[in-house]
Amino acid sequence: MRTFLFSILVLALTACGKPSADFIIHNAVIYTVDSSFSVASAMAIKDGKILATGSNEAIMDAYRADSIQDAGGATIFPGWIDAHAHFVGYGQSLFKVNLFGTKTWEEAVARVKDFANQHPELTWIEGRGWDQNKWPGKQFPDNRLLNELFPNKPVVLTRIDGHASIANQEALNRAGIRVGQTIEGGAILEKNGQLTGVLIDNADNAVYQSIPSVTAATFEKFLSAAQENCFQMGLTSITDCGLNNQVVMQIDSLQKAGKLAMRLNVMLSDQDENLSIWLKRGPYTTDRLRVGSFKVYADGALGSRGACLLNAYNDQPDWKGFLLRSPAHYDSVAALLIQSGFQMCTHAIGDSANRAMLNIYAKYLKGTTDKRWRIEHAQIVHPNDFNLFGASGIIPSVQPTHATSDMYWAGERLGADRLKGGYAYQQLLQQNGWIPLGTDFPVEDISPYKTFLASVFRKDAKGYPEGGFQFENALTREQTIRGMTIWAAKAGFQEKEIGSLEPGKKADFILLSANLMKIPESEILQTNVRATYLGGKCVYKAK
Repeated sequence: MRTFLFSILVLALTACGKPSADFIIHNAVIYTVDSSFSVASAMAIKDGKILATGSNEAIMDAYRADSIQDAGGATIFPGWIDAHAHFVGYGQSLFKVNLFGTKTWEEAVARVKDFANQHPELTWIEGRGWDQNKWPGKQFPDNRLLNELFPNKPVVLTRIDGHASIANQEALNRAGIRVGQTIEGGAILEKNGQLTGVLIDNADNAVYQSIPSVTAATFEKFLSAAQENCFQMGLTSITDCGLNNQVVMQIDSLQKAGKLAMRLNVMLSDQDENLSIWLKRGPYTTDRLRVGSFKVYADGALGSRGACLLNAYNDQPDWKGFLLRSPAHYDSVAALLIQSGFQMCTHAIGDSANRAMLNIYAKYLKGTTDKRWRIEHAQIVHPNDFNLFGASGIIPSVQPTHATSDMYWAGERLGADRLKGGYAYQQLLQQNGWIPLGTDFPVEDISPYKTFLASVFRKDAKGYPEGGFQFENALTREQTIRGMTIWAAKAGFQEKEIGSLEPGKKADFILLSANLMKIPESEILQTNVRATYLGGKCVYKAK
């Protein structure tokens, strides 16, 4: 009897001597995404950070916790990090007319009419998502139908890529846009001496500046809706590309008040006010917010023919697109940022825009550095220019679903030879040995699983094309997972905090219904998130 009691006492003392964790999860397949891409079975968490990962026996023997969860064999990955998206814009889009997937301009207008009838209180009607490349004839629409339906209420509808809009006459009037106007880095389309309402790139700025600002409560509603959808997808950190100072301050206040949990890495827009304020202040970091880069815009989008090309568009022989600002402007921004702690991150689609920015970067970086200046999209690159990324340590930040969205018409814009230098993710990865991945939502779908499918198999949600689009530039499963986690973190200097499940890092992770490293292609889009954890706390659980 005494021997038995002694044994119990020893066990109790041994248990008391174990380090305590807040939470242990075990019986899982945990992809840590560390340097060796190791797989563990259990993980201990304390104070929102990872204490250790290892086998079930090792973790259970080494730590004690009041909360212990059996994962039931579920697959765990670090929380997905979207390296290029528009979180605020996405939240706003959830409360606008949804024009994604419309098959004709008439269908788009019908949706606008229905939305307006449901929201008579709105003083402006906004929508997003139309794409003339998916309509018969693939031509830009004009605003005559909008003018007939809304003679006194302004309407503006953003193209899917955010680089073109169509506005009715009332919106044009309020913005002061007239026939014959020209604007640097933009185009106001006319037909027979009349405004069509189509505004390319910088030309639509005046319209959006005419829209009244939303209230703080409405702004919070936008971001709360966006966050809910992101957590459901397993996204725990987003790089929001191109915000102004006022919006950043609103985000910071919401996070500090406990009203917004999402981790955000913010790129400030290339605006004089932002440069003036933030170059004096320097980079800013909290537990959930990083402000450490500027977003510059070199050109527009290929779909609206705003991408700046070295040679003319294949389907418009008299047109090469344009830069949105003068080369001197980009040089001046680079000269400022090289002296600061901020990254320079430039939207560049066409091969001419990419070449111009790569050469400006190289001028100031002076060889390989760890400034991690980025080219956002790096969509069409001349064969002679790929080496410029590696030569100066310039990071191509890409979005795999752009390839599978554009593949239906990109060849018409570029021709077969030039298309080979497009969406070349494997070739770009080889330049630095790593590449961050994103979606550019709401330009593309928010789903990380569509990103995974497009990256690994080079196919869209329809399973097209058989054999994959330019499959030689597919990424492997491991490369894709790294691009969606640790490399996305590294692109924002956050790899020591998030992006992998290693001791000392924030416990951001997701439980999935399937193992993306092993399931067949046909099951990828059926993958669901069972739970999303941010800092060791469950922020989403499937019902």
